[in-house]
Amino acid sequence: MRILVVDDDAVTRLALENLFTQRGCEVVSAALAEEAYELLQKEDAPRLAIVDWGLPGMSGLELCRKVRDCDTGRRTHLIMLTVKTSTDDVVTGLNAGADDYVRKPFDIDELYARVRAAERLMVLEDQLRRLANVDELTDVLSRSAILDVLRRALARAGREHTPVAILLADVDRFKQVNDTYGHCVGDDALRGMAKLLSAGLRPYDEIGRYGGEEFLIVLPGCNLEDALDVAERIRFHCASRPIPTSAPLLALTVSIGVASTVGHSLDMDDLIVAADEALYKAKHSGRNRVAGRSTSTPAPSPGPQGA
Repeated sequence: MRILVVDDDAVTRLALENLFTQRGCEVVSAALAEEAYELLQKEDAPRLAIVDWGLPGMSGLELCRKVRDCDTGRRTHLIMLTVKTSTDDVVTGLNAGADDYVRKPFDIDELYARVRAAERLMVLEDQLRRLANVDELTDVLSRSAILDVLRRALARAGREHTPVAILLADVDRFKQVNDTYGHCVGDDALRGMAKLLSAGLRPYDEIGRYGGEEFLIVLPGCNLEDALDVAERIRFHCASRPIPTSAPLLALTVSIGVASTVGHSLDMDDLIVAADEALYKAKHSGRNRVAGRSTSTPAPSPGPQGA
């Protein structure tokens, strides 16, 4: 488990780093709230932070409020450390967004027990989030979840002035699969295609079922040229690997529309419209193709198909 320790006292930071490291935790530390906030915005941010109330500059209390204001993705569990002892102070800390409150001087065994309790809560939160956010059929993100991923990626891109690209992938001639083999085989085909589309994505890329046989892939940090390369690799990978189903192996292909925020606004709807227009172009240029803006990449003949 990764823990962020935020305390301006070097002795306290070192003590907590040593004690939690000895218990098998990976510890990251920060002396200032501003530094801690930047760490918590990273893709690999610790899920739990132990924050001292009395930090110089931005206080621990203000840090909690700021984290909660942007805590729309994976939730950060916050434990407040403070010498304040009154009930009013406890209420103030919890209302600011802290999940737990430990008074200084603290007992390390008590603090570690609270960390373990937080870990159990985070496991339950992850399980509930998975039930809410994962498409039951394909095991990728649901439509609402992938759109939320895109919304957060665009917000981050706006802050950091980095690009975001999306791929809108549609399974070619999927209706023929359902008409020929039935919906059970069609479901097998969608599950198999989701796995093929997911293969080769970076750990911080995300894929979700956008609707029917359409999938939306979010590529943070990608410009149009890089995204077209990714899309072409995915297209080739899908076309090269027949999908096992409860009936025959199906040789299916995908058409992919690509759009990037480079040259487009950071508006989510605008970006999706751009990708959808590119997908339309790929479909009407012969299918099994990648298209983005004015670029269309023809594919070689896909060979026999099972649909």
